[in-house]
Amino acid sequence: MNSMTIRFGRMTMAAAAMALGLGTAVPGAFAKTFRWANAGDVSSMDPYYRNETFLLAFLENVYEPLVRRDKTLALEAALAVKWGQTSPTTWFFDLRPGVKFHDGSPFTADDVVFSLNRASTGGSNMKAYFASVKEVRKVSDLRVEVDTKYVDPLLASKWAAILIMSKAWAEKNNAAVASDATKNEENFATRNAMGTGGFIVKERKAGEKTILVPNPAWWDKPGHNLTEVVFTPIANPATRVAALKAGDIDMMYEVPPQDTDNLKRDANVAVIEGPETRIVYLGWDMERDELLESNIKGKNPFKDKRVREAFYRSIDVEAIKRSVMRGQAFPTALMVAPGINGYVKELDKRPTLLKSEDAKKLLADAGYPAGFEVGMDCPNDRYVNDEKICQAVVGMLARIGIKVNLLAQTRSKYFTKILRKPDSKPGETSFYMLGWSPAATYDVHNVFEALIQTPNATTKKGQFNVNGYSNAGLDALADKIEGEADTAKRNAMIFEATKLYVDDYAYIPLHQQAVIWASRKNVDLHQPADNRFPLRFVTVK
Repeated sequence: MNSMTIRFGRMTMAAAAMALGLGTAVPGAFAKTFRWANAGDVSSMDPYYRNETFLLAFLENVYEPLVRRDKTLALEAALAVKWGQTSPTTWFFDLRPGVKFHDGSPFTADDVVFSLNRASTGGSNMKAYFASVKEVRKVSDLRVEVDTKYVDPLLASKWAAILIMSKAWAEKNNAAVASDATKNEENFATRNAMGTGGFIVKERKAGEKTILVPNPAWWDKPGHNLTEVVFTPIANPATRVAALKAGDIDMMYEVPPQDTDNLKRDANVAVIEGPETRIVYLGWDMERDELLESNIKGKNPFKDKRVREAFYRSIDVEAIKRSVMRGQAFPTALMVAPGINGYVKELDKRPTLLKSEDAKKLLADAGYPAGFEVGMDCPNDRYVNDEKICQAVVGMLARIGIKVNLLAQTRSKYFTKILRKPDSKPGETSFYMLGWSPAATYDVHNVFEALIQTPNATTKKGQFNVNGYSNAGLDALADKIEGEADTAKRNAMIFEATKLYVDDYAYIPLHQQAVIWASRKNVDLHQPADNRFPLRFVTVK
């Protein structure tokens, strides 16, 4: 029994909640502090700084979107109570009345218009969700309308990823424009936050800890019994595991596969696991005429499909699953996972592995009989066993004469290096690992638009196409898929577009990542398939 339980031992649950400033009773006998950890820190408090699952998952507890996902990942009302279309190219969002920001100021349509414009301009990393948008306008304090350039039936789903900020707060603190993460820019919103969500940032020490407390004026009914949330980044996996087993933390996000069995044997620990919607994959620079990090000068080997095929068919994803992921991965040939709308099961078949001599012949036919040298970028605190996967890839490619110089670094440095700039100029990488989940829409079009369509700063398509891959046929199909309402026609186009990038070896999909969390047995929480972590569903017994 902790000190808080003793202090409130003679109080009713309702009285305890009132004493804590929560206003109403919350689930569980008494409210508690919840301590959790991850390998890396939240890279920013700005919800548009990076389109990264962990950053958004954390900040969704502080900021809120117009529409959010429930436990089944279906859309539900959040800051908008009603939404829909008044015409094929006009959307409306009716806003929730009486909502307050954490500083007590009222939430209105001005904040929504400001936030949507901020998220679609400047250094924002969320521009891909605005490719169809023509104009956002205020109709009244509680209604916003959006005109699109073309029919976009997925708009509301896309904006489940767009968190709403306070216009007055951002302008007062010189944060009206989103900072550019690719240039390491910062402003007040990078280290401070002020939303409408269920939790308030009480303390933020980047790289050390972030403390949240419940929002006593939240419009929603709390589904938790937490009085304080303490998040601590702990880079070393063994240290994280030891902290959980000792009870120093209550939960660890993303458990390394090699530690899963150990944790399952601990009577005080619960392991929560399941397939994630994210695909972990490899990509290469196909845009520059000469690679930045290679001994080949005057040309780019990855522009040749034979080179891409040799790489793809030399990487043994089953070996990675077995030896690196300890069986906790689901190999794939596609850039979307089962369960995502538009997943094409018939095309989810990887080509057979090549013998080393056959792969070398492909390289020789492409003009590289001695192989070549290339740099590779990889995070070491973002995906499950990310650096170990990259090390395995380095060894597999060495067998066909490719010398890979691996640079593994923390996510903040990694993303700054590899991601495209706001003007759509390519990042500073030649070969890299990345992961993607279409968590805003749960539809394959998100993958086409963000990762595979030709990068274009004007259309805002291809924002995360680090490759620079460009296929006019796929571009045209993806544009048609976005607005096609006929399911049969849409599915036929999805099949065709999927086959184009698969046959072209546009990427090297590796596997669907498994979601593995672990917590103390006295913690109840919910694990969505998109690896979000909604604190509103956490209770500590």
